[in-house]
Amino acid sequence: MKPTGVLFFPAFDWAISPTHPEREERLLYTRDQIFEEGIMDLPQIREYHPRLATAKEISRVHFCVPDVETRVTQAHLVSAGSALVMADAFMNGEVQNAFAIIRPPGHHAMTVCHGNRGFCDINNEAVMVEYLRQKHGLKRIAIVDTDVHHGDGTQEIFWHDPDVLFISFHQDGRTLYPGSGFTDELGGPLAYGTTINIPMAPRTTDEGIHYILDNLVLPILEEFKPDLVINSAGQDNHYSDPLANMSFTAQGYAVLNQKLRPDIAVLEGGYSVETALPYINMGIIMAMAGIDFSNLREPDYNPARFKESPNNMQYIKSLVNKQLENFRTRGERVEKNRSQGKEFETIMKNVFYDTDYLHEEQRLDLRLCKDCCGFRRISSSATQKNGRYYSVFCVSLPAACCPSCAEQARKSYQDMKDKPIYNYIYLQDRIKDEFRCLDTTTGEETIL
Repeated sequence: MKPTGVLFFPAFDWAISPTHPEREERLLYTRDQIFEEGIMDLPQIREYHPRLATAKEISRVHFCVPDVETRVTQAHLVSAGSALVMADAFMNGEVQNAFAIIRPPGHHAMTVCHGNRGFCDINNEAVMVEYLRQKHGLKRIAIVDTDVHHGDGTQEIFWHDPDVLFISFHQDGRTLYPGSGFTDELGGPLAYGTTINIPMAPRTTDEGIHYILDNLVLPILEEFKPDLVINSAGQDNHYSDPLANMSFTAQGYAVLNQKLRPDIAVLEGGYSVETALPYINMGIIMAMAGIDFSNLREPDYNPARFKESPNNMQYIKSLVNKQLENFRTRGERVEKNRSQGKEFETIMKNVFYDTDYLHEEQRLDLRLCKDCCGFRRISSSATQKNGRYYSVFCVSLPAACCPSCAEQARKSYQDMKDKPIYNYIYLQDRIKDEFRCLDTTTGEETIL
């Protein structure tokens, strides 16, 4: 059997503040635990080392305002690059699966990036998805987000992509940041049903989460038949996490991983630094490598504390049935949306960046193409932390778009260049694997 690839990057030089929950200590106890237990010396484990992601690799996903170099720190580039190292290791057949234990996290980062929201600037999993598509030719990919917070950034990035299945189970957004991830959030008009959210009541235990996994997540994955499964492996569903209110255990995480069998896992949140993260990370590594984890326990673990209530199980079963139905009838809804008779769907929204305390105003126009997933035009504006106001126009052209959409998307970029009413104009052309940025104040165009 091939080994499990493990990459460890604690980002010693990056923290939001010295006392912020998202700081380097998050992974120091994990590092001590896995090395003291000798896990990294076993033949079932192969250790990998990080690299920097390039501006082009980031720009396949994000419109960083004003650019990647200004918006993103080196720690973010290493974190995203580490996920790409794991992608290559898996796709090259060097490992049976891989786990990137990295920070900073990323699943709250959206397509347009003006700042940090939910501790995230760059979406590591999304950058890896587009890398896998461009370099390794994959098409259908599933992301299962097990973080306690709804992965709203990953959801937004793939909201209009029918070839990426995004499943997130998380604490109910009525009780926790970011206040989203409800059952009616099912994807854009041409990708309806490929976003599946499972909002859970506070204090849900291993039993409830495993019921969701066994009866909803695994059946959907079996029907979707992805080329690759990614686990967005947040660990803050743990009963000791200070930022949430769930009742998952390290043993529960290990069993979940054993059942899910992700090809690649990428660490997201988890802020119980001493009492949870070392045990959860150990459990995930052992499960992925096929090592017996039956004796893995937190020091204060008491099984009597983790009994699922009958009322919550009834709610969970109802939720599972509802979301299975939504997934299985997605084709009918997409065809209905295609037949609306209008060329573009317009979505207006405001995005709040809680970490940097920014407000973004955004308008998105999606082409309701009859032959493909359509392309997006995004107008976005915000005043960033440096006090500068940015207004940008972004065109995102997916690789799966038809020739008609490709022509229109490129024309939208060219037409806006002749009417420079924005500070920056961007074209994200995944068909050509090319990114263009025009600075309208200087007239300089950058091509990646």
